[in-house]
Order: sequence, then structure tokens, then C-alpha cells
Amino acid sequence: MTRIAAVHGVLPPHRHTQRDLADMAARHCLPAGADRRALDRLHDGTGVRTRHTALPLDRYGDLDGFGAANDAFIAGAVELGAEALDGALRAAGLSPRDVDLLVFTSVTGIAAPSVDALLAGRLGLRPDVRRLPLFGLGCVAGAAGLSRLHDYLLGRPDDVAVLLSVELCSLTLQRGDVPPAQLVATALFGDGAAAVVACGARRRPAAGAGGGPTVVDGRSRLYPGTERMLGWDVTGSGFRVVLDPAVPDLVRKNLAADVDAFLADHGLERRDVTAWVSHAGGPKVLEAVAEALDLPDGALDVSRRSLAEVGNLSSASVLHVLRDTLAVAPPPPGTPGVLLAMGPGFCTELVLLRW
Repeated sequence: MTRIAAVHGVLPPHRHTQRDLADMAARHCLPAGADRRALDRLHDGTGVRTRHTALPLDRYGDLDGFGAANDAFIAGAVELGAEALDGALRAAGLSPRDVDLLVFTSVTGIAAPSVDALLAGRLGLRPDVRRLPLFGLGCVAGAAGLSRLHDYLLGRPDDVAVLLSVELCSLTLQRGDVPPAQLVATALFGDGAAAVVACGARRRPAAGAGGGPTVVDGRSRLYPGTERMLGWDVTGSGFRVVLDPAVPDLVRKNLAADVDAFLADHGLERRDVTAWVSHAGGPKVLEAVAEALDLPDGALDVSRRSLAEVGNLSSASVLHVLRDTLAVAPPPPGTPGVLLAMGPGFCTELVLLRW
């Protein structure tokens, strides 16, 4: 099994109330003089209280196109990614030269050389470090990336593998009279990063390091015919969100059967799971997860609290929830847990943990 040695989440320094961000959305996303009451109800209904942004709010008006926004993404991703990766390695008692594989994921900007390459020299990673930049998985990438670390370490049990997620959702802001899905995005998504350090079964823990659960297995699930339910339309002005309001219904329809089949393969049932680490996708998605799995009251409290405090961080969200679960509500040792996220495809990724 793969051992999670550390999980470290970081946020940009610019923290705002939901009202501040609603004001920014009204300035940039509504026609001049438009009635903003519907926008305010949308922001109030997300359950989000505060979020962080890569730039001060008055800088977003200066981003005059996709190129400028993407330049800001590269600069911000390198800074925040370095902080997350350095913090995770320190918590694991490891150095950058211990890293054998670095998986980098983001869906809010692009770079070539990729951000992981830009970080390698800055942080002192070995020149022979294996790198795997991922794009397009969206919110599911935190869970999928953790599964891919596990897949790699099964074949290289002496190695150290790191997943780094950086999502600067605010930089995908669209201007003008935008469609409803884009207004939902202005109310829900925040900026943040997280890094997970994982060690193979034969890699001994560093002296004095903390640690987390082991990864037992992962399961991927694509739902045919749902490709237009979630994702981006890439336009001249950048990324325009695709977000179908039927996503929660899709979760209610499919999640329970997928989870039950996954657990059954390991001789488990839902009642055996002591912690559910769910991507904080939004209030309706969390309600759908709780209803589909018939979870007890409070089972998704860590996810709901993360949503309220920082918003939906896309791929970094479930990793922040994992960090918070370990910090504030650690399950009994030896018991099973399930980490889950959904994303474009439409797809679900499940990870079975052993605390």
C-alpha cells in the first residue's frame, strides 16, 4: 500500500468576503445599470463566506485578455506551488531531492514549459525527477492524482511521489453579459493549492515526520453521454465554464452503485467507512452526495466547512478537505475511509484509504 506522508494546503494572501466578490462580479459580469438582486441571491445561496484570490480585486480589470490572465496564472502558480510543495516536503521530513515523481495538475491555466518544470530548479528537485503535468481533469484531479501516485508507487515501492495542485479560478473571470453558468462560477470558486507527499510500501518514514493514511486502491468511472455537463469552452477571452444544473441529479443516480461496488471488492460496506473525504463542489453537490450515500448527519461537515471558508478550489479542494480531516477529525486508526471527487467527463474518482 501507499503511505501518505504529508498533505499541505496553501491559499493566496488576498482574502475577501462573499459580498466583496459579488461586487466584483457585478462590475465585470453584468451590463451597466443591470439589476443585481439575482446575482446577490446566487452568491448568498452558496454557503461560501470568504474566498482567496491570486490578485488584489482592483487588478482584475487590468487583465485585458486570455494572454494577460494566463501570464498571471503562471506567475501565481509558481509562487503558490512552491509554497505548497516546500511545506508538504518539510512536513514529511523529506527534501526536494528525495522526490522521484512530481505530478502537477491544474485546469485554470496552461504553461509550456509546465509549472512543474519551472519549479524543479527553483526548489532543487533532481534533474532526473519524473514529471507528469495533467490538464483537463478539473475538480476530479485531486482524487485522480492521488490514485495515479498510488499506481506509480505500486511498481516502485522505494520511491517518493508528490501530487501538486494549483487552481487560480479567479483568473478565468469573464467580462460582459455572461451566461448563468459563469455567474455561478463567480459565486463558488476560489484560489488555492495543495501538495500530497506519498511514499511506496518499502520507503521508511523519515524520523519525526507525521503522516496520514495509506491508499489501498482507486476506482475511476466515466458516464457516457455526459461530456457537456461540466468543463470549459476555450474562447478568445479565455476559459468559459460549462456547468449543467443537472450535475447533482447525475450524482444521485450513479454514486451509490459505484461506491458500493468499489467497497464490495474489498469486503466492505458503506457502514464500515469512518470518514468521507468529499470534494467541496458546492452545496447542491454535497447534498446530492449525502443523499445518494445515505450518510449520517455531519458526515460531510469538514467539506461544508471548507466550502464556507475558501470556496470550491477545483482539484485542490478535496486535498484541503483531506488535510482538515487529518487535523481536526482524525478517524480511528485502522478503519477505512473514502476520498471522492467528480469532474469533467462527466466522471467520478474514488480512493479507498486506511486510516
